[in-house]
Amino acid sequence: MVAGISTNERHRTTEDAALAVSVSRWRVRWRHVAKHGVLIALCLWVLLPLVWVFLRSLKTGKDTVTRNIWPTEFPDPLWARYQWLWNDFNLENEFVRGLVNGLMVTSITVAFAVITACLGGYALVHLATPGKRFILAMIVASMFFPTQVTAIVGLLRIQFELGLINKTWGLVFPYVALTVAISIFVMRSMFQLVSREIIDSARIDGAGSLRTLAEIVLPIVRNGVVVVIILNFSAAWGEYLLADTLMNDWRTRTLAVFVGRVGPGPGAAAIYMIALVPALIVFGIAQHWFFRGLQEGAIKG
Repeated sequence: MVAGISTNERHRTTEDAALAVSVSRWRVRWRHVAKHGVLIALCLWVLLPLVWVFLRSLKTGKDTVTRNIWPTEFPDPLWARYQWLWNDFNLENEFVRGLVNGLMVTSITVAFAVITACLGGYALVHLATPGKRFILAMIVASMFFPTQVTAIVGLLRIQFELGLINKTWGLVFPYVALTVAISIFVMRSMFQLVSREIIDSARIDGAGSLRTLAEIVLPIVRNGVVVVIILNFSAAWGEYLLADTLMNDWRTRTLAVFVGRVGPGPGAAAIYMIALVPALIVFGIAQHWFFRGLQEGAIKG
């Protein structure tokens, strides 16, 4: 009798445990559903406006004044809003000139920003730099001020005195200055992941600071370098205020200024979509290293 009761209790306990596991699994699944639902909603929040702009670039002029998201009729040919790009691709075209200027300024800005961030971050972590804490405090404090707005008059005066007004490459200096704080801060966090023993071993082997940085440390923190590249590319490629203020000639302005001055219509939507292509290409190539760099920085933080 006791044995029978004991057996029944064991079966009941097993059934209760199975039920508890089943309930627990359902709770985990609902949690995942909610999480993925939020992520899908955020993706749609970003993608739907881009889809709307793309569809607008395929509309006829008459169709753009309606409320219809999907075009009621398409132009003939379908790519009519884009064909001017390859039919009139020369530097006398304002769009092409802005595209070339934007690519030049952005490329030089990224190169200078990466060099500055790597040298500054390395010095703040692995070199005997006087006043490290004060310098770091100033870097962090500068990130809380809208420098691009508050310093516009000072930047205009400096550029004028240096003779850099209407010099497209002159935009590189304010662009690098505006992003140098966040760039150094990112690289400092990445250099903190490098063990001091690695640096000491390189020095014992006779490597100087620059050789240690270039040949040993940078390959370890390459994901952080990609983060700096993406941050500076985004800041320089889409910058409008300084490019419009410091450049008074359409031949020296960047693509962001041209896009900002184009009136509404399907042609403007097509220009906007074309202007997104370089940024999408860069991010598509570097997204793997970019997200890994963000993850490494988050773990360190």
